[in-house]
Amino acid sequence: MRHAYRSILRHGLGLMLALCAAQALAAAPQPAEGRWRGEFAVNGEVLPFNFELTGLDSEAPRLTLINGSRRDHFVVERQPDGSIRALMNTYDAALEARVEEGSGGRRLVGHYRDLVPRRNGANDLAFVAEHGREWRFVQPGRDIGSEASLDGKWAILNRDRSAGQNQVALLKQEGTRLTGVFMTVVGDTRELEGVVQGDRFWLSHFSGPSPVLIRGTIEDGQIQGAINFGIYNVAKFEGHRSDEVELPDPYRLTYLKDGQRTLDFSFPDLQGRPVSLRDDKYRGKVVIVEVIGTWCPNCTDQTQFLAPWFRQNQQRGVEAIAVAFEQEDSFEYFQQRLGRFRDFFDIRYDIVYGGLADKKLATERLRGLNYMAAFPTTIIIDRRGEVREIYTGYTGTVTGEYYEQYVARFNALLDELLAEPDPYAGTAAR
Repeated sequence: MRHAYRSILRHGLGLMLALCAAQALAAAPQPAEGRWRGEFAVNGEVLPFNFELTGLDSEAPRLTLINGSRRDHFVVERQPDGSIRALMNTYDAALEARVEEGSGGRRLVGHYRDLVPRRNGANDLAFVAEHGREWRFVQPGRDIGSEASLDGKWAILNRDRSAGQNQVALLKQEGTRLTGVFMTVVGDTRELEGVVQGDRFWLSHFSGPSPVLIRGTIEDGQIQGAINFGIYNVAKFEGHRSDEVELPDPYRLTYLKDGQRTLDFSFPDLQGRPVSLRDDKYRGKVVIVEVIGTWCPNCTDQTQFLAPWFRQNQQRGVEAIAVAFEQEDSFEYFQQRLGRFRDFFDIRYDIVYGGLADKKLATERLRGLNYMAAFPTTIIIDRRGEVREIYTGYTGTVTGEYYEQYVARFNALLDELLAEPDPYAGTAAR
């Protein structure tokens, strides 16, 4: 009887707490559904972004970040005080905001929170957002037109080489609206959206990882400006139109050292079990080694390609291993981040822990490579265990023909290698 009374009491207390939370949520000012325009404050610059809130009264409220034709969706957590929180999916960051009353009505005020423990919020970015505004850089009615077209392919030269390699920009201009992508040897900026006004232009992108702002001027067919990588750094550039410009060949940047034909490593998987290319599981199989980090946007784009490809082709005699180098040198952190990563992309191949995200460390631990030039790097190994191709970086769908060429070459090589006979067929396992 006493136990039943305690159970009833606990149940009633739980209902009361839930009711109080619901009443507090109903009484707190709520964000409106629909389109919003946000502004980050980054190094004295305004970095605008667009998003949409939907389903706030449902069991699955959602925030959608908008960049040109690209859409990235995130689950919204509603707090009792009326504030909202959206984890950036596989990135260790979150958008947090509360509703404030202003002279122009309600607005969202918040932060982009960096959740990596060792940085302890040092890279947070403040933002404000206003409802019902779908423009990005120029308000309706204030467009002054453009003095030149940036449509086409551009050679982008960094003024400070320490800021990174030169780039190629693919831009599309319709009226004063500007979209496109900047490509580097390590990947791309994802889809940029912006505007040309007079002899100036602006582009921005925010889809979960650190936001990007590009601004510049146009003079005599040349451009110059700066790329602001949100919480990271600023790189000044100049550029000229060029149909012939290309980046260094991504198939030749990382390669095996002289005299080596194989790759060797042993890393723990999510359960702590050692995984090696010498394991029986990989004997006689074509193996794709994907060197990644959950912090890396091009790595997530590459995984978004590889994970479904593997599900569709696994029965053909192919295996894959994702070697993750993370922002914390902690196996527990690896388990937490990569467990979420695995579930989000429905990854059905092995994921192992390489260590801290550092190119030099990755080079040392992936014995046989000359240098790990970028995350991601994709290494394709044939049935005999010999490395047949290494691809540095990743070109996403926004790069158009570059992406199509990558996919075509990837599939052609895999078809070729899978058609080769298993040299160990009919022999006992090692």
